[in-house]
Amino acid sequence: MGDDSEWMKLPIDQKCEHKVWKARLNGYEEALKLFQRIEDEKSPEWGKYLGLIKKFVTDSNAVAQLKGLEAGLAFIENAHVAGKTTGEVVSGVVTKVFNQPKARAKELGADICLMYIEIEKAEVVQDELLKGLDNKNPKIVVTCLDTLRRALSEFGSKIVTLKPVVKILPKQFESREKAVRDEAKQLAVEIYKWIRDALRPPLQSINSVQLKELEEEWVKLPQGPPKQSRFLRSQQDLKAKFEQQQAQGDQSDGEDEEEAVVAVDPYELLEPVEILSKMPKDFYDKIEAKKWQERKEALEAIETLTKNPKLENGDYGDLVRALKKVVGKDANVMLVTLAAKCLAALASGLRKKFGTYAGQVVPTILEKFKEKKVQVVQALQEAIDAIFLTTTFQNLSEDVLGVMDNKNPSIKQQASLFLARSFRHCTQATLPKSVLKPFCAALIKQVNDSAPEVRDAAFEALGTAMKVVGEKAVNPFLTDLDKLKLDKIKESADKVELPGGKKGAGGGGAVEKKPAAKAPPRAEAPSKSSGPPKKTQTAGASKISGGPPKKGKAPSAAGGKTKKTSDNKEVIETELAVEVCEDQAAGVLPASCLQQLDSGNWKERLASMEEFQRAVETMDKVVMPCQALVKMLAKKPGWKETNFQVMQMKLHIVALVAQRGTFSKTSASVVLDGLVDKIGDVKCGGNAKEALTAIGEACSLPWTAEQVVSMAFAQKNPKNQAETLNWLANAMKEFGFAGINVKGFINNVKTALGATNPAVRTAAITLLGVMYLYMGAPLRMFFEDEKPALLAQIDAEFEKMQGQSPPAPIRSIRKAGAEEEGDDGEVQDEDAGGAGLDVMDLLPRTDISDKITSDLVSKVEDKNWKIRKEGLEEIAGIISEAKFITANIGELPLALKGRLGDSNKILVQQTLNILQQLATAMGPGLKQHVKALGISIITVLGDSKVNVRTAAMTTLQAWVEHTGMKDWLEGEDLSDELKRENPFLRQEVLGWLAEKLPTLRTVPGDLMLCIPQLYGCLEDRNGDVRKKAQDALPAFMMHLTYEKMNKATGKLKPASKDQVVTMLEKARAVMPAKPAAPAKNGGGKGSAEASRAASAASEDVPDSKPEVKKIRGGGGAAKKGPAGKKPAGKAPKDEEDRTGPIFTFIPNAKEQRIKEEKQLKILKWNFITPRDEYVEQLKTQMSTCFAKWLQDELFHMDFQRHVKAIGVMMERLESESEATIGCLDLILKWFTLRFFDTNTTVLMKVLEYLKLLFSMLHREDYHLTEYESNSFVPYLILKVGESKDVVRKDVRAILTMLCKVYPASKVFPFLMDGTKSKNSKQRAECLEELGCLIGGYGMNVCQPTPAKCLKEIAVHIGDRDTSVRNAALNTVVAVYNVCGDQVYKLIGNLSEKDLSMLEERIKRAGKKTAPAPTKQSTAERSQKEQPANPNGTFLRKPAQEDPNKLKIMYRTYRIQARQNAQHSEPSHPSIPREFQLDLDMIEKDQSRVCELPDLVQHKLDELLEPIMIPEPKIRSVSPHFDDLHNSTASTINFVISQVASGDIGTSIQALAQIDEVLRQEEKADVMSGHIDQLLIATIMQLRLINSTHLADDRVDKRDVIKLYSCIIGNMLSLFSMEALAREASMVVLKDLMHGLVTLMLDSRVEDVEDGTQVIRSVNLLVIRVLEGSDQTNMISALLVLLQDTLVSTAGSPQFSELAMKCLWRMIRYLPETINSINLDRILLDVHNFMKVFPKEKLKQLKSDVPHRTLKTLLHTLCKLTGSQILDHLSMIENRNESELEAHLRRVVKHSGNLSGQKSDRGNEKSGLRMDDRMSKAKVSDILSEIFKKIGSKENTKEGLTELYEYKQKYSDADLEPYLKNTSQFFQSYVERGLRIIESEREGKTRIQTSAGTPVIPQHGGDSGLSSSNEDLKPAVYYERLKILRQRQGLENNARQQQGVGSEEEPQQRPAFSSLLSSKPSVASSTDMLHSKLSQLKESRELYQQEHNAHSHSPTHTRSASPAANLDDLKKRLERIKSNRQ
Repeated sequence: MGDDSEWMKLPIDQKCEHKVWKARLNGYEEALKLFQRIEDEKSPEWGKYLGLIKKFVTDSNAVAQLKGLEAGLAFIENAHVAGKTTGEVVSGVVTKVFNQPKARAKELGADICLMYIEIEKAEVVQDELLKGLDNKNPKIVVTCLDTLRRALSEFGSKIVTLKPVVKILPKQFESREKAVRDEAKQLAVEIYKWIRDALRPPLQSINSVQLKELEEEWVKLPQGPPKQSRFLRSQQDLKAKFEQQQAQGDQSDGEDEEEAVVAVDPYELLEPVEILSKMPKDFYDKIEAKKWQERKEALEAIETLTKNPKLENGDYGDLVRALKKVVGKDANVMLVTLAAKCLAALASGLRKKFGTYAGQVVPTILEKFKEKKVQVVQALQEAIDAIFLTTTFQNLSEDVLGVMDNKNPSIKQQASLFLARSFRHCTQATLPKSVLKPFCAALIKQVNDSAPEVRDAAFEALGTAMKVVGEKAVNPFLTDLDKLKLDKIKESADKVELPGGKKGAGGGGAVEKKPAAKAPPRAEAPSKSSGPPKKTQTAGASKISGGPPKKGKAPSAAGGKTKKTSDNKEVIETELAVEVCEDQAAGVLPASCLQQLDSGNWKERLASMEEFQRAVETMDKVVMPCQALVKMLAKKPGWKETNFQVMQMKLHIVALVAQRGTFSKTSASVVLDGLVDKIGDVKCGGNAKEALTAIGEACSLPWTAEQVVSMAFAQKNPKNQAETLNWLANAMKEFGFAGINVKGFINNVKTALGATNPAVRTAAITLLGVMYLYMGAPLRMFFEDEKPALLAQIDAEFEKMQGQSPPAPIRSIRKAGAEEEGDDGEVQDEDAGGAGLDVMDLLPRTDISDKITSDLVSKVEDKNWKIRKEGLEEIAGIISEAKFITANIGELPLALKGRLGDSNKILVQQTLNILQQLATAMGPGLKQHVKALGISIITVLGDSKVNVRTAAMTTLQAWVEHTGMKDWLEGEDLSDELKRENPFLRQEVLGWLAEKLPTLRTVPGDLMLCIPQLYGCLEDRNGDVRKKAQDALPAFMMHLTYEKMNKATGKLKPASKDQVVTMLEKARAVMPAKPAAPAKNGGGKGSAEASRAASAASEDVPDSKPEVKKIRGGGGAAKKGPAGKKPAGKAPKDEEDRTGPIFTFIPNAKEQRIKEEKQLKILKWNFITPRDEYVEQLKTQMSTCFAKWLQDELFHMDFQRHVKAIGVMMERLESESEATIGCLDLILKWFTLRFFDTNTTVLMKVLEYLKLLFSMLHREDYHLTEYESNSFVPYLILKVGESKDVVRKDVRAILTMLCKVYPASKVFPFLMDGTKSKNSKQRAECLEELGCLIGGYGMNVCQPTPAKCLKEIAVHIGDRDTSVRNAALNTVVAVYNVCGDQVYKLIGNLSEKDLSMLEERIKRAGKKTAPAPTKQSTAERSQKEQPANPNGTFLRKPAQEDPNKLKIMYRTYRIQARQNAQHSEPSHPSIPREFQLDLDMIEKDQSRVCELPDLVQHKLDELLEPIMIPEPKIRSVSPHFDDLHNSTASTINFVISQVASGDIGTSIQALAQIDEVLRQEEKADVMSGHIDQLLIATIMQLRLINSTHLADDRVDKRDVIKLYSCIIGNMLSLFSMEALAREASMVVLKDLMHGLVTLMLDSRVEDVEDGTQVIRSVNLLVIRVLEGSDQTNMISALLVLLQDTLVSTAGSPQFSELAMKCLWRMIRYLPETINSINLDRILLDVHNFMKVFPKEKLKQLKSDVPHRTLKTLLHTLCKLTGSQILDHLSMIENRNESELEAHLRRVVKHSGNLSGQKSDRGNEKSGLRMDDRMSKAKVSDILSEIFKKIGSKENTKEGLTELYEYKQKYSDADLEPYLKNTSQFFQSYVERGLRIIESEREGKTRIQTSAGTPVIPQHGGDSGLSSSNEDLKPAVYYERLKILRQRQGLENNARQQQGVGSEEEPQQRPAFSSLLSSKPSVASSTDMLHSKLSQLKESRELYQQEHNAHSHSPTHTRSASPAANLDDLKKRLERIKSNRQ
């Protein structure tokens, strides 16, 4: 027993493989126990046994084998991985277990097989069992059969595929072994249970005795269908249901079972038979023989062959043609019958494959129905019925409709009966309204036929249709039938039995069940009780009952029989006799009214009408007898009424009745004629149109329009015709275009176009214009044959409409959307699918079948290629001549198909060209030729010549455009083509599929048939084929799913399988998403196009419809039954998937990955560029802890998906932080892959996520592991060298954050490696970063040793690249700051040149105190985005800033601001910026002060001393402005950039320095070129004050006022220097004016102490700006500002008022400036203004001032320049369209030669001349406003001042009218007040006058403001003095008046109650602030506060001023200055 003890110690898995059987037995026993013990099906323990299970079951020792089988069964049942062993284990069971003598072994073997089936491996098990049937050992065969039987019995026919089993069954019946035969019999009985009679045909070949036995067994079987009793793992829900049913006593759900029974089609179980080769060789000769016996022999031979129930696909074209010829032409009825039987058999045997020939045969059969013989008719019926099942109604409808009006009643009858039989095979989906409508129309004609058999057949067809699609769908087409006929149709409907034996409830059986179920339950109960015919109707009515009036009616409609739903009543309202109408009318109208209706006295008739109207207005809709009422109106004199008043009333009443009652088409027919008759009447036309519109609302516009237009053109009155067309054009706009039947009135429109009356022509063209809005370019096709002149007019109208979108409909059919009745219902339906407005369907088409003669066909098939060529040319000629053709082209398809295989390639190409021509000409009808002709185009793709292949592909694409893809993918044709081993064909077809499949939303299931060929192509010898096949894989997978395609690999050889599965995995990663359903855009031309593209074929329509609606969330999909449900279920499922967690936290998973990498089990994450294996490995690792959908997105080909995925990861970062950290290594690895992408969008998103990630890690106090950092940091550092600034900035920020979660000393070596890069940017950035690290953390970060690192760093001082050199120097300086002179030791030997550079740099930095590393704590550092080292991350820009950058950025920013103008707060455009501030941060924390170099202080008193070269600070520029001429402009840029600083002190200091320069004439010119820059900075500062400082309570408001004073002083200095002021550009001026006007209106400023003073100063500044700046720029700026303000909804009315006042002032300057302004530019701006605000729109504004302002400007310009102004319109692109030119011409014309009077301009200063006086209306407005002010308590003083100034301005103004109604006291008060003001003004000095009333020019020579600089000087100094006094805290005692001006009213600052606290949102430069200053970090600490003084030191006089007190002013200024110093 020693041996025993040895193996006893072994682990279980080793025992199981031991050579001693006992050891194995023991092992199996223990394994069995273990397997039963393990609870987790995914436990790693299972993995150990994966390779052993086959050995378990195939053990050579019988005893051990039994135990092994038990253990194996337990393993399969419990292990998650068991599926992988299926193939080998089942194969082992079959060969080694099924042959065992022990029953127990066999039983266990079978159990194992069944268990594999349970774990979803049915296919593999079935294959192995079927292979077992070929084994020579009968025991094995018997057991295999038994196992198959058990599997089928337990799992059912849905899981066990019966086709292969049935296929092998006959062979088993032939076995010699009785046991096998018996077992086969048992299996056949079991199969019969599941598929019943479908089993009979395949078993017809077995021995008759056996068959008889079987029949006997079958009879004994129970009738009920069997049930599945064992379920797959995925079917647990079914299992539960089954168990529940068992418990409830087996109440089975019949329907489910029925589905199971019907699941197998016997046809599918049959093997196809090939018969073409077996046809008699002489068949075609015999069939043409003269003797009928010979023909009969030939046909009998064919009949025998075609009796095979399933035929192999092939080219049956010739045979079908021969049979068709016999049916059509043969005189012998017996042969006709025989040929028809052959056709029927062919159609049954070929099924869908016969569809290609259906179109050729059906017309012949229909024609042959004229035959009287019963047996012939019967044979023809069988043939046409069999053929119908192979094709669709769409393909046959034209042929059937063609014979519906045949003279022969038999043909009509048989056609109707054929329809009746065919309808039974349809469902609602396959019988859409578009198909049903023409059939119903034709059948309705037959209902009235004289022959009774025709009528009966028509009733039967209509009844069947009603049964199939429901009454509701058919009723709209039956409006013209009377009740008797309708009842007969319903009677037929009740008799109809649909296939499956169901009497379809509500007409539609199974079809209707779903819509009914979706209706609200409220309607369901009554619907059951009210009998079958009404069920759907009720459900439908209640389902959509939309408006309140309908709600009450739905239940009553269901219950009561007499009251049908209102829509039905309306649709089928029968015409009532006059007597009935009179009775009904008498019931609701007063008797007197009816008596006087036809009175001879018009007054009585009028009175009658009035009563009539009152009665209608008060009548209840339910009781209103519309038809009776309108018939009363039509009663004599009716529409011949001569009195227009009566007529008008009458028409109005019609409209009322239509609006208020339930108005049907029958009622409409009574009145329409009369309305059309009156539509052209001058007095009554309006009312007639109103009535027509009301009828349109009641009865649908499409129907009304068609009736009205045909009536109008039936009469000769051109006025009526024109007005009808005008009405229709308008109605189309109001109702929209849905459902309009263009075909219906296109001919009338053509008639109108040819009318002699111009009004009719014009109306027709206008109507076409409106139609063009909806239909687009295709509309022109209808009119291509019109005369050129007329076509030009139509084109001009279309041109006008180009680019306009159709208006939204404002009316709709009034039926609350409920009834969808009549044509309209159909319309909405069609629209949804996009077929609604396909113009191609409406085009008049020619039938060319008669031109395709047999001679032409034989020509095309001639042996001589030249004759063939001639034939083809003839065909091309026929098609091009016909332009648009019908789908009926006779025998052309077969003829052309032959030519596609022509040996002469020229003819092949010619044929392809014809096919392209055919596609265009035939349009959608092309569909039915896809199988017969289209597939042959694909064959040509295999041609060896490139040009032929190219032509074939072009043809193919042209066809697909018209047919959609569905028909091409259906059936086996495509897979058959791919079977051809032609590399060209394969690569072309696969390339085409790869392109087309991703655009489809659904594909036929037959696509699966191409998969074996696709897999074959993946291993093709030709590389191109392989590549194309790989490209096509994702497209196939998108539709067929990965699971199905993976399953299909089971049939491949093992070697191929592995390869293909790998490719499938790759394809799965890049699988495209299915395109979304096309949006439904209201049925314009867009919708037709869009949906045609999406679901190109009209058969796709039912699929696409519900999805559209589901996605849009509309309820409409409810009515779509089966199709509607699927997408609905699908969309939410996707959503649910995405709501779960995106990361799964698996404990220790990361540690496991680290361990595996260390043990080299997986690849180390280290590469130069990522190879596929890395990506695959990452994918595998991610699959365990990432949500599947997220992983799919992350590895998608489309970068948009990456962005989306990162977005989701951002959202979940906080909520799933633990899981994120758990997967951190994988997340970082995936991001490293993204660093190798070139897409900036993704990169920016990645960096954004990383910033959030690292800050989260820091908060969670997580530290990166070595493993994580090694696989991430090196790749991040690559990106430091990115060319884009914005990327580098983000990467630096991330590196800074990295140091918080990973030691800086470990980041250092990574950066050192980065300095070795070839990319100079990367080297420079890494060096800078190293400097920051040393500056922040001291020398300890230098790893391995400081000396080693510094030597490497110092090498870069000699780099070729300047930025690298500078960075290296900066880094060494950082070291110097930390460790002083020791740096020279550390860096080792340097070349002399490098050393001198370093010493120079250290010397420059020497003055700075080096921050000790100890003080610089990490916490401090973390407060900033970057380290503190000044040479590090902040100031990396070289000193020389390009002064134009500011402008460029300003422009960029303005464009963005324009786009953002709608938003109330400025949004920050994400453009790369030089300086950028995080304003939010600044606002939140203003206490924080960054440690930054201080501002350079300019010692202004030493201006004239000799210049010392200053010590450099950061920037190597001179800090003194004196030295400006020899330094660059960068100093100015620097100071200007500080003007916009967020720190008030900094800004004041900068302004002071600029002011100093501006006031010295000799120095001021250095500012030239910087004016825009300065103004932008100022504007930004004004905005900053407005948005931040004023709102912030922590800011001292006195500082704000100080800052305002500095800005204003600065600007006054600037704009008093003409040369500089003129440099300001238009855009900047616009923003400056915006800022100043906003400031004047800001009530917050007034509330501050000295605020009013500031506003007065702004007033003065505004005038200075208006006068000083370039006049052209100024006027343009004001126009743009005004336009923006008027456009903006947020702007206040006061704002636009002030903008206009400024414009008026500019207008007053025009006489002086007219010669200097650029008129062309101003007129362009006016033109643009008028484009935005045309005259009409301007007049609609609340105030008329903008309109008057514009008129005054143009008037003044015209007056000053005369007619020459018209020569200045050169800049306007399209002058003819401009309102401006027309306006100017008018003004020039009116003013005659006014411009000649320009000469006298002497006394300009005296204000306005008399010509410019205001209009009287305006004067009265202004005066009444002034008196209102005087009357109010608060504003009385202001009012008096204004009145005084007004009297001064208009001395002859008459105040009498305003004073005469007031009290004596008031009058004397006004006079007294005016006197006081007068005396005050005269007593003041002149200087005060000019400062006090800056804007209002006074009469009198001495008091006006002159435009010369001379006169303005004193005011300037005065203003400055005020500012300085105010700053010193002195009072400004001198009393001042304020006011901004205009000539209309003195504008004191009104105390607006609701002033805007924020600026009006006009496009402007707010965010410039963010984009200027990040490098300057403007919150610098200032020196002492007193230095602010320099901002406004006084200026020296530039010229002697005539004012007396000027010297005094200067002295005072000097005094103030010396005090401050």
